[in-house]
Amino acid sequence: MEEQKINLIIVDDNKEFCNILRDYLLMQNDIVVTGIAENGLEALKLIKEKKPDLIILDIIMPILDGLGVLERLNSMGLDPMPHIIILSAVGQDKIAQRALSLGADHYVIKPFDMEIFIRKIRECSNDIVKKTPPAHLDNSEVKFNISQPIDMITQITNIIDQIGVPSHKKGYMFLREAINMVVSNVGLLSEVTNDLYPLIGKKYNTTASRVELAILHAIADAWSIGQVEFIDNIFGYSINNGKGKPTNSEFIAIVANKLKVIN
Repeated sequence: MEEQKINLIIVDDNKEFCNILRDYLLMQNDIVVTGIAENGLEALKLIKEKKPDLIILDIIMPILDGLGVLERLNSMGLDPMPHIIILSAVGQDKIAQRALSLGADHYVIKPFDMEIFIRKIRECSNDIVKKTPPAHLDNSEVKFNISQPIDMITQITNIIDQIGVPSHKKGYMFLREAINMVVSNVGLLSEVTNDLYPLIGKKYNTTASRVELAILHAIADAWSIGQVEFIDNIFGYSINNGKGKPTNSEFIAIVANKLKVIN
């Protein structure tokens, strides 16, 4: 007997992103993308027509946003209720809490790790027929599912993974810690050698010079094997245009600034 496939739709107003995501999902043997909607009203129409098992839903969209879609879904009397994964660049806790209280299963921040995202889709598929509309919850009652990457460390991890920083190198861990510290205290950028590296070294029981060198090598590796388009998007230029890799401080500052903008 053929295994049941996960029937899902994508709801996002970024056409290029939708096409990339659809193509990747269609490479999975157990997933079928049965439709794409560019706004909330299109999504509701598509949901009625296709009756998907799962909806990948953006928050910020024209005409009707993601929260509006969730609110209307709860009044449509769907049986079974589709699972919903929010996939958004908006990382505000209040919005995430509201989405979860309205029935979203996961709240994933862009950029994200595709393999982890696929696992979340499959986690939802394990009980596809059991989903029921949520009872009303006050936002103060909502508890985040631990698997939802809304914390800063996870956001940093998603970005440096997509840039191409090798996760098996020590510099990966040090770089992630450095970015996290700078997001919390931008003043550390003015004293990278005297303050930032020693703080990381103390935490990981190593020297400041080893931290600096490991980060340097991790960035160099990313620049030689990383994803050109994503690097271009983050840093404003391609690794092939002759500008060379950024310094440790530049890399940390640019990624930290991107994270502060979206949070």
